[in-house]
Amino acid sequence: MKIAFVTDDGESISAHFGRASYYLVVEVVDGKETGREMRDKLGHNHFQNEEHGHEEHAAGQPHGFDPASQSRHGSMMAAIEDCDVVVCGGMGQGAVFSIQSMGKDLRLTDVGVINEALALYLADNLPNQLNLSH
Repeated sequence: MKIAFVTDDGESISAHFGRASYYLVVEVVDGKETGREMRDKLGHNHFQNEEHGHEEHAAGQPHGFDPASQSRHGSMMAAIEDCDVVVCGGMGQGAVFSIQSMGKDLRLTDVGVINEALALYLADNLPNQLNLSH
C-alpha cells in the first residue's frame, strides 16, 4: 500500500491541497513502513496562465466541480496514481469529489505531523474530518 501525504516540507501535512508543492509517498507492507519518496505536485500556481482561473466556474456549477477544475485536480493527482490513500489537512469539495471518484481513500485530518499521522493511520486511529457531518 502507498500513502500520499500532501506536504510542502516532507515533515508536515499541508492545510490546503491545491497550494502544496509535494507529496511524501510512504510505502507500507504488512503494516510497516518500507520506504519514502518525495514527489513533485502540481498546484494552483501551475495553472495561473490558463484562460479560466480557479475562481471562475460555470453558472449554476458549484465551485471546483466544473470541467476545468476537475481536469486540474486530475493533473494534480497524476504523480500519485499508484497510491491508495491521500492524506491532507484540507481541500475544497470539488477536489474531494475528484479524488474520491479516482477510487482513493481520502483522509482530511487536523494532525499536522506526517510521522504522527502515519502512526495513527497504521493503528486505524487517524482522525478524518471528511466524515464529520456539517
